[in-house]
Amino acid sequence: MCERMTIGNQQESRQSDFFNICCKCQDGCCSGARPPVTEKRKKIIQSFLEAKRMKMTDPFVKRGYSFPKETSEGYCIFWNKTSRKCQVQPVKPETCVAGPITFDINQGTKKIEYWLKKEAICPLAGALYRRKEALNNHAKSAKTEILQLIQDLDREELRAILKVEEPETFKIDEDVLDSRLAAALKC
Repeated sequence: MCERMTIGNQQESRQSDFFNICCKCQDGCCSGARPPVTEKRKKIIQSFLEAKRMKMTDPFVKRGYSFPKETSEGYCIFWNKTSRKCQVQPVKPETCVAGPITFDINQGTKKIEYWLKKEAICPLAGALYRRKEALNNHAKSAKTEILQLIQDLDREELRAILKVEEPETFKIDEDVLDSRLAAALKC
């Protein structure tokens, strides 16, 4: 059974226990995912690593946008192969918290679109889809995380992220894009 991460005496609050599905998953969304990491999130993660006395020299790489380095097997550097858990769980990147919900920005409609991965690539997505209340609750949290990410990203990085294809997903919702962001993206 997966256990929740704690920070001091407080239980991690950015994400609930996902029915113990994620820690049992053999597919591993931590492989080849390349979650975007803003400068703000980098500092949060590095502070967490220092507080936990975990030595990782320069754990990020930038190719259009910043993301965690990958191991030789293609897994996120923060993924622990032995425990099958994220070593930075309480402070992990916004899209990791939002998963299996992802996003796109439709420049034609000036809307941010939210997409759910298909169960074939994420067992958690199937569990959420079958439990509408759970999906709705998670979608609220996912939207908050995604909007925070979008606000904190450099516009060039956001443009690079929007070029990344997200196969095996289907649209579950959309919201009107903030006019300042639309202008910055030249929607």
